[in-house]
Amino acid sequence: MAGEVPEPALNRGWLYHPEFPAHWHRRSLYSLATWVNGIAFKDIQFAPTGRPVIKIAEIKGGISGQTKFTRQTFDESVFVRAGDLLFSWSGQPETSIDAFWWRGPEGWLNQHVFRVTPTDGIDKVFLYYLLRYLKPNFVGIARNKQTTGLGHVTKRDMENMEVAHPDLPEQRAIAHILGTLDDKIELNRRMSATLEAMARTLFKAWFVDFEPVRAKAEGRWHKGESLPGLPAHLYDLFPNRLVETEQGEIPEGWRWGTLAESADLNPEVWPRATRPKTIAYVDLANTKWGRIESIQTFDATEAPSRAQRVLRARDTIVATVRPGNGSFALVPHDGLTGSTGFAHLRPHRDASSVVYLAATSAENIERLAHLADGAAYPAVRPESVAATPLPIADSAVMGEFERRTADWLGRMAGADNHSRTLSALRDALLPKLISGELRVPDAERFLERVI
Repeated sequence: MAGEVPEPALNRGWLYHPEFPAHWHRRSLYSLATWVNGIAFKDIQFAPTGRPVIKIAEIKGGISGQTKFTRQTFDESVFVRAGDLLFSWSGQPETSIDAFWWRGPEGWLNQHVFRVTPTDGIDKVFLYYLLRYLKPNFVGIARNKQTTGLGHVTKRDMENMEVAHPDLPEQRAIAHILGTLDDKIELNRRMSATLEAMARTLFKAWFVDFEPVRAKAEGRWHKGESLPGLPAHLYDLFPNRLVETEQGEIPEGWRWGTLAESADLNPEVWPRATRPKTIAYVDLANTKWGRIESIQTFDATEAPSRAQRVLRARDTIVATVRPGNGSFALVPHDGLTGSTGFAHLRPHRDASSVVYLAATSAENIERLAHLADGAAYPAVRPESVAATPLPIADSAVMGEFERRTADWLGRMAGADNHSRTLSALRDALLPKLISGELRVPDAERFLERVI
């Protein structure tokens, strides 16, 4: 019978026999979709430009300076578009093997990732949440095969795994409940991205391109006038010419300095006597491109040895290990503990926005990536982060910039906090809905009260 679970799976325990409601239809996982593996690219196929090659790093962190590109064309089955369902089946079990939505741009799929297309009668969004529900099973299977830190889930494993699904209307109801939470998380993500882009655009205009000074020097901005992004009341804050220095042009009266003048490096660790009993831990793996995606909670006696840094609201953390991977963030609130793998910057008064934006600009992350040395784990010293070049303006300019950007970055942090709350709620509902512990009508009533 099509989709029937092969006989060898019958005695493999819970890894291959997850819990599902008794009235659901039972089939092998592999029969629920078409699974197309990506390409094993060769160096000769890469090019400086073209379409991106989508690896697990791009799926989790987006396109970055480490992304490879190709100008070649391959089979349509491995062409990835926004909205495609992807399943990474190889890597470090806890952090790499999972289901993902691809957000774009279009590109070509690398090996060790399946492009997943559900069969008739299987809702795509429901299948995504089913795969997320099965993550503990995938991790357990991969651990059993783990060598040198890597594990995998094969086609044979998916053929041997017995899963179940309800009729299509109930699939869609479950997908709607969980998808409502993810839609709100995605809305928060987009809002945060917009707010951060606004702050970065203003930082670049004032402290990289020196646009207000150039506008005055070139006669494009006159006293009493407003230009886009340059209201009239800011006119007297800026000088009207640039001067040459050994480090390059800079507004007259400003000088070149470093972040070390605007922030304290690694300012605080937990004293043994006052270390909290519960540690809310921020690690490099859970911090990506400005977002703290998740916070792990440990009893103090069981926390990782690297859980040492006392983080305060508006601090900046930047990974010193593999800095090009984008593990950095603006700390959203007090009460968190950071890994010693971060360079931890505590800004001086009226400098939190400048410190974050300068330390984590694309140009500076690229600079740190080039400075990193070490074969297996390229790293930089924390002092290299503190040595980030920064034009130092007078206090009036710095204070005005902080006033204009603090609200944007504060709202960004608030949206990220809200998203983590919604993520925790989604992760709590997911296993209850899929296992049948919570019925759809009960979940819908609960969601109406929360959202």
